[in-house]
Amino acid sequence: MICTRILTSRGWKRLGYLTFQRLTSARNESFQTYSTKSNDQEREPPKRGLVLGVYEKQEGEGIIFTSSADKFNKVTNGKLQEHLNLSGSSLKKGKNRIFYGLDQEYPCVSVVSLGPKNAGFNELEEIEEQSENIRIGVSGGVKQLQELGVTEAFVDSCGNAEAAAEGASLCLFTYDELKKESSRKPKVGLHLFDSEEVSTTYWKRGLTGAEGQNIARTLMETPANLMTPTRFAERAEAILSDKGVSVIKRDKAWAESKKMGAFLSVAKGSEEPPIFLELSYHGINKGARPFVIVGKGITFDSGGISLKPAAGMEAMRGDMGGAACTVGTIFTLAALKAPVNVIGLIPLCENMPSGRASKPGDVVTAMNGKTIQVDNTDAEGRLILADALCYACSFNPSSVLDMATLTGAMMIALGSGATGVFTNSFKMWQLINKAGMKTGDRVWRMPLFQHYTKQVTESHLADLNNIGKHKGQAGSCTAAAFLKEFVPVDSWLHLDIAGVMENKDEVPYLSKGMSGRPTRTVVEFVQNVFKENI
Repeated sequence: MICTRILTSRGWKRLGYLTFQRLTSARNESFQTYSTKSNDQEREPPKRGLVLGVYEKQEGEGIIFTSSADKFNKVTNGKLQEHLNLSGSSLKKGKNRIFYGLDQEYPCVSVVSLGPKNAGFNELEEIEEQSENIRIGVSGGVKQLQELGVTEAFVDSCGNAEAAAEGASLCLFTYDELKKESSRKPKVGLHLFDSEEVSTTYWKRGLTGAEGQNIARTLMETPANLMTPTRFAERAEAILSDKGVSVIKRDKAWAESKKMGAFLSVAKGSEEPPIFLELSYHGINKGARPFVIVGKGITFDSGGISLKPAAGMEAMRGDMGGAACTVGTIFTLAALKAPVNVIGLIPLCENMPSGRASKPGDVVTAMNGKTIQVDNTDAEGRLILADALCYACSFNPSSVLDMATLTGAMMIALGSGATGVFTNSFKMWQLINKAGMKTGDRVWRMPLFQHYTKQVTESHLADLNNIGKHKGQAGSCTAAAFLKEFVPVDSWLHLDIAGVMENKDEVPYLSKGMSGRPTRTVVEFVQNVFKENI
């Protein structure tokens, strides 16, 4: 029996006793406490909560606190340790327990397990394991506090304030603005519990990175009738303009003047007018060659005349994931005032069937003069990217990266485990692989062999075919080989993000739905490119 306090309308008062009850559910290892009622009134939910970290016990060891948890334990005269001891066995990685009445300032405390203290780089998993454990642990604690009605959560840095901030912020994302207010999840303010200046700097950096990814998630989740090419451009301008990013919206006439026949061939099937979005952020001397990011912006993909099956087609509102991640990436770089020069190019349109839509077997001409036989109108993403990649050369870029939810074949090859990377630069591959190891949002290199190029260049009617000649084989590889024919530089990466577009339950700190991946990895990668002066 433990004497504790509970929140009433008059503040925290000393009350009788709380009875500890162990939860037996295998899905929830949390050790909960339940209070008695005061004056026949239900206890009001606590408004402030605290997340603290502990490491998983090894054989013969006692409780191993983080630095902040240890300080809190001393402030509470050992109550935290006492409660953990009473709760029984060691907390396993990713599990948490909630305690009430340890401290008047923080009415409820969620203690989260960070796994082994000595976790480092995991070669098999290719990930900084301790950082990922912090994201997972902190996210579980913050979500638990949210369920309890906490409106202000204070978070232990757990030795890595950036990772803690990412886990805390990413786990709170929800797209419920179209629901009635009573059905929306409560908002939770996030605060760093530690006071060290260094931790504060990295905490803010982590929140900014998570905000960029959450921006991408919001854009991807918005229904296609509310996220047309025009509205996407307007949202991008609203998000970026006050961050010092130049936003230029090009119309159909401009695309025609640039002879973007591949892009326009996709757009012509829809009533919605196409837009070519040009974003510019200069964090260093404008004379320095920029890094160009190209994002696929199909705001809804029906497949065109090569119509997709009805089942699951609603998810194709997220087929502009490359465009969304481009906006999220540039937002983050600008918010961080990163010393980089970045251009974002986003061709925006819908892929719809109509009397004006492209027909299988049509031939169109791209900006660089190459002709393309369109044998499958559902392979439209590579068509709009082709013209955008051609246009990228007008900026004399140091490097070009494109992101696209391009192929179902990538979902089959890698699932949601990693983003597929195709590149003509081994150095660039090393840098983006290193970035993914740090962020926990990993990448995996795929082949860009001449073997696949032949399958798209040997076309019956044109210079190229928009699908490989061996139907159903190496779809991601032939799509990348097609794009390579329009690349203006020696340092180019193509990211096929189809597999990571949605999160089901694979990443614990991301809710179900559109993921916004790999925004944080690209942010880290671009900064590394400029640090290496490539």
